[in-house]
Amino acid sequence: MKNIFCVVLLLGLFISCKKEEKLPAIDNAVDLDGTLINDSSLVFPERFLLSSAIPSPTAADLSKPVLIAVHGFTATTFEWIEMRDYAKKEGTFLTSLVLLGGHGRDYADFKAATWANWQQPIIDEYTKLRALGYTNINFIASSTGCPLVLEAIYSAKLEMDVLNDVFFIDPILVPANKTLSIIKVVGPLLKFSATTMEAGENGFWYKYRPYEALDQLNTLVKKVRKKVEHGVVLPGKVHLTVYKSNQDGSADPISASILYKGVKHNDGSEIDVSVEKSNLHVFTRLKGRNTITDADVQLQQKVFLTIKNAL
Repeated sequence: MKNIFCVVLLLGLFISCKKEEKLPAIDNAVDLDGTLINDSSLVFPERFLLSSAIPSPTAADLSKPVLIAVHGFTATTFEWIEMRDYAKKEGTFLTSLVLLGGHGRDYADFKAATWANWQQPIIDEYTKLRALGYTNINFIASSTGCPLVLEAIYSAKLEMDVLNDVFFIDPILVPANKTLSIIKVVGPLLKFSATTMEAGENGFWYKYRPYEALDQLNTLVKKVRKKVEHGVVLPGKVHLTVYKSNQDGSADPISASILYKGVKHNDGSEIDVSVEKSNLHVFTRLKGRNTITDADVQLQQKVFLTIKNAL
């Protein structure tokens, strides 16, 4: 009788918790999580996606290298507008800023999306640009964008004949916050986690991270890390360069070491890894931050120039 009473009590508590589901205090006027603010690429794709900007490329267009830029978890195309603007100023290469699936819309869309949903726009844009006739396509990815791109490559979700250079900025294979590894246990209790936004980040990053999205992130990084630890040989002429901040509150610096040990070029050579003196996660993005130093600007411009020269 006592055991039955305990079961009934626990069931009652569970139902009570379900009725009083914890929801984030979203400000629709300010937060990307709300229903009013969307990523600009959804309204003006031609300002971000090369396939929309130049639907009928000329021979001159096709002769230029293309850099597809992929942002990270909770972010938007805003993360790469500085690279886009740099490319326009230089005039030697073209960019295409991809919005990950389920991102840039609202909390409900973010909560419902799987990591495969996040990845699909990357595959779609690459495929479109290849079909348009571009023969020198490259990737630059930050944070979660890195395992998404790498998984698409080693799983042969892309035709590799026109893919050349791949650049990773602060890739995440091991999260700095180890709580992510137990998100399946604590997630249903916490429901979501809140992020402290810097002044210029409101409306460009998700403030609230539903545990379902965090679980997808954990699933992705575990999947890719396991594959890399067993060994990945990049196809064809694909060349990988990794840049990693030595102090990073989001992606454990060991992520770069795992990539260095586990990924090889097709000719057997080692990938390039450069550890940078920075305490910024995704140090190539400076817009929206409360404080940036001269050293931050110099590092960003150094890496931008190196990438331009490599294309």
